[in-house]
Amino acid sequence: MDKKHIECIRGDITKLEVDVIVNAANIKLIGGGGVDGAIHRAGGPEIMYECDRIRQEKGGCPTGEAVYTRAGNLPAKYVIHTVGPVYDHSSPDRNRRLLDSCYRSSMSLAKQLKMKSIAFPNISTGVYGYPKEAAAHVALEALGRALQEPGSIERVVVVCFDEENYDLYRALLT
Repeated sequence: MDKKHIECIRGDITKLEVDVIVNAANIKLIGGGGVDGAIHRAGGPEIMYECDRIRQEKGGCPTGEAVYTRAGNLPAKYVIHTVGPVYDHSSPDRNRRLLDSCYRSSMSLAKQLKMKSIAFPNISTGVYGYPKEAAAHVALEALGRALQEPGSIERVVVVCFDEENYDLYRALLT
């Protein structure tokens, strides 16, 4: 895993100055609680307007995939909306594949947009119930692989809202 370009901070993802902020969205792209609601509130109506357009064209965003909008009032250029899996204890392999796909799809989209820096929340670890330690391993493995690809993102920031996730990522990155 390429750890040298991944950093971890504890804070508010909506205030971070990066090219792309990743949103842990829902399949309908309608905003919600947690990081999704915070991004929509801070970014303003432009993000919802573009999500409405995506919903009309595509019906939303399937789990494991990613779409993008402009960032509205956020300090970023774009918001990549990705839908993490709702954790299902009977399907650990499926959960892992879908969560891995969230990170890979987001990194790929940021690369297509020619962005150099990206910030991720802890996808699926809130109300979607993904165990935090398992999610951290999936995230860092996926991000590490993506960073090894040519022409890739130069800076990845994992933004942890809570102390537990922050401690997990810090331990895994040292």
